[in-house]
Amino acid sequence: MANGQWYPPEWPDRIRALAAGTLTPVTPRRAATVMLLKDTGTGPVVHMLRRRASMAFAAGAYAYPGGGVDPRDDDRQVGWAGPTRAWWANRLGVDGSAAQAIVCAAVRETYEEAGVLLAGPTPDSVVGDTTGPGWEADRAALVARDLSFAEFLDRRGLVLRSDLLGAWTRWITPEFEARRYDTWFFVAALPEGQRTRNASTEADRTVWIRPAEAAASYDKGELLMMPPTIATLRQLTAYETAAEALAAAPGRDLTPVLAQARLEGEEIVLSWPGHDEFTKVLPRVSRRSPHDDSGT
Repeated sequence: MANGQWYPPEWPDRIRALAAGTLTPVTPRRAATVMLLKDTGTGPVVHMLRRRASMAFAAGAYAYPGGGVDPRDDDRQVGWAGPTRAWWANRLGVDGSAAQAIVCAAVRETYEEAGVLLAGPTPDSVVGDTTGPGWEADRAALVARDLSFAEFLDRRGLVLRSDLLGAWTRWITPEFEARRYDTWFFVAALPEGQRTRNASTEADRTVWIRPAEAAASYDKGELLMMPPTIATLRQLTAYETAAEALAAAPGRDLTPVLAQARLEGEEIVLSWPGHDEFTKVLPRVSRRSPHDDSGT
């Protein structure tokens, strides 16, 4: 039975071009995404969104809130609580300004796309409610990039709670993809008093779902996902609470995962090191639907 692994139908042509030296890889843009967890009586559930069918990339695929870094967050100090920027730089494998920008992106994108804000008026508090016209106006300004995240925190008198995040894994979009991201995945727990909503213009549906249930639906071909999403879901199934997952985050390996492709006769073998389940054999001469997974 076909599973729900997604890949762009143009990849075979781009892989051949890269191998022939006629395709220059795009420099990946730094990005962050957050696996937001909430405890229930039967274990934690994770917040996921389904990308709209009109999206140019990964249409219909389930993912987590996330997006690219705002360059303005590199060079301005923001209200900050939790581990220092130097600690985050060491953890993420970047310099201090980049670490700040990546953590800011994780918190900002979660607010922009899910309405959940990991920030508070003091280093040991979190805002309890982010609904209402004023909050929505600020969120819209962030989405439009009319307001930087640092300016937003200053305006609200808030500090970013970096201690509420755990760096989980890092994936880099393959060299043969036109839209490339160097993405750090974080885990976080839904703050008390806050609730999620579908605030993203890129999603047509959001769900709270047990990681094991989402993974089973992927295996049946019912939910479409990219490799990083299903890989992290499988990893989350080992934890019985959100706190357990957060406690495990500091020990996680952040060595980047980067897909590789090699030509074997008339076929292309696509693989992700350390993740054998995603190895695929793609025909070199045909364009398949991204829903067709018969090559596994």
